Amino acid sequence: MQALQRTYPEAKITWIIGKIEQKLIGDLPGIEFIVFDKSLGWKAYQQLRADMKGRQFDVLLHMQLAFRANLAAFFIPAKTKIGFAKERCKELHSLCVNEHISDSRGYHVLDGFRDFVRAVGVEEALPTWDIPIPHEAKAWATNFLPKEPFIVISPAASKVERNWSTERYTAISDFCHQLGYQVLLTGGPTSFEKQLCAEISTASRAYTINLAGQTDLKQLLLTLQKAQLVIAPDSGPAHMAVTQNTPVIGLYAHSNPKRTGPYLYQRFIADAYTPLACKELQLEPDKIPWGYRLKGHDLMNHIKVEQVQELIVQAIDFYGLEQPLSESPNES
Repeated sequence: MQALQRTYPEAKITWIIGKIEQKLIGDLPGIEFIVFDKSLGWKAYQQLRADMKGRQFDVLLHMQLAFRANLAAFFIPAKTKIGFAKERCKELHSLCVNEHISDSRGYHVLDGFRDFVRAVGVEEALPTWDIPIPHEAKAWATNFLPKEPFIVISPAASKVERNWSTERYTAISDFCHQLGYQVLLTGGPTSFEKQLCAEISTASRAYTINLAGQTDLKQLLLTLQKAQLVIAPDSGPAHMAVTQNTPVIGLYAHSNPKRTGPYLYQRFIADAYTPLACKELQLEPDKIPWGYRLKGHDLMNHIKVEQVQELIVQAIDFYGLEQPLSESPNES
């Protein structure tokens, strides 16, 4: 959206967005936001239809493949409705658009989004993100975030099977402490996320700050910005950290990190997905179908503690992260 604004500063942009996502970026300047609350079921479509009454858009960039979004597209009046390339379509996506992306340049989901703005004449270098952070969140950070260098572990994904085990997260927390870093645990307000973070905090041998359920999205964004490093599975906080130029170590076993990994930080991913998918499909890595996901409740167990520890050490050196004075982990 910001790339569109830079190229077409006079354009009027309306963004139909989820309720939670609006809390993070709903204050972006120059954009009208219309909330689609999927929790309302059919009433959400009735509200969208009412919101669209009397409107006419030149272009709809239909940048979601889910059936729910495809159904919503029927209620959006636009002369041109641009959808994904035909080979990536699913959930009746092709029926909801009258044009398809014809020039797909990348494998990652974000590259797919960038294809859309190129389709309307926007050429961009690497993306940048300018997400407003209010003064209240900055004041909170000053009062509550530690002054010494810290690493964030955001352990919870949207689905339980994508989470690493409590024991392995705890081992990584202790390793970061041994390196001299304070560790912060972050998570949403759900009972599962709070319980997972509480279990890690309790099991850790050193004091760990547990912020699960205690931050809004702006405070979380600022926490990720201030961190030296973020460790997370395939989840929202991993991608939020990317927008703040904070290195991420992603933990991936179910989805392809080349497609959904932290966009700017593909170098240090604990990737169990690729060898597992190659074995299951009997294919080389570059032949894995776009969007192919693995299923199973024990896939994350293929990511070993030692593997992530090594990635942490490599990331600290490669990105030149601030290192506190500490004893060597081998001497602890």
